[in-house]
Amino acid sequence: MKNTNCCPKCNSNDIIRVNGSNRAYGGGNNIITGAFSSVKVNRYICCNCGFTEEWIDKEDIEKIRRSSNPKG
Repeated sequence: MKNTNCCPKCNSNDIIRVNGSNRAYGGGNNIITGAFSSVKVNRYICCNCGFTEEWIDKEDIEKIRRSSNPKG
């Protein structure tokens, strides 16, 4: 839905994006990558059928990779 602006389940184009957020105490829509760091997870929602997708910004993928493999 992020790339096509079309729901793969119902073919609707009524798609909204909900930006990820970082809140106190680890709240929000994010992935914790360290004691004081996290990566936001953005959601795309079909307003017709309710199907959702979650996406990580490309520049944050390496940060997740490093946090899941600290020696690599």
